[in-house]
Amino acid sequence: MRSSKYSRPEPIAKWQSKLNWAIAGLTAGVDEAGRGPLAGPVVAAAVILDDLQPIKGLADSKVLTARRREKLFDEIRAKALCCSIAEASAEEIDQLNILQATMLAMRRAVEGLRLKPAKVLVDGNRLPLLDVMAEAIVKGDATVASISAASILAKVQRDRWCAELDAQYPQYGFARHKGYGTVEHLAALKAHGACPQHRKTFRPVTEVLR
Repeated sequence: MRSSKYSRPEPIAKWQSKLNWAIAGLTAGVDEAGRGPLAGPVVAAAVILDDLQPIKGLADSKVLTARRREKLFDEIRAKALCCSIAEASAEEIDQLNILQATMLAMRRAVEGLRLKPAKVLVDGNRLPLLDVMAEAIVKGDATVASISAASILAKVQRDRWCAELDAQYPQYGFARHKGYGTVEHLAALKAHGACPQHRKTFRPVTEVLR
């Protein structure tokens, strides 16, 4: 494992094949929301579910309605053994790049758990630097309950952040497009320029800053 704080995450590290994946102990699921938008933080969540309090309807946050996500958000927070939500700011995204900032947010989420997991399951094919066993699972948000739960927490948290930002900068429409590069958002960027929460290294924002 590399020692650099922001070393480049690898798809599946060679040392993983030697690990004992049947290790006993708590397992945390990790996912993120907000890699693609032009503004705001990337948000990550880590969740350790309680087998004695199952949660029905867990799924990839993208296939759930906003109302359903909100209900599950509260249920996950109430029933999980523990959970943690963290972020990397727009400034950190500009400094590190979006991949490294996503890994940073994920690591912060895992480190924020009240209980230390024995193993971490991460959605996707990249792993943050952690001091516990970790496995990357492609489409894990649709197949692993704890990752689904993490995807819901991250998505709802970021959507709430966008609603707050919309109140500060209503001219951009953040509550509707959540920061993504929609026609409405791009038009607002051209008309009003960038706000302090826009990611300056993302091309549409860079272009209006020239």
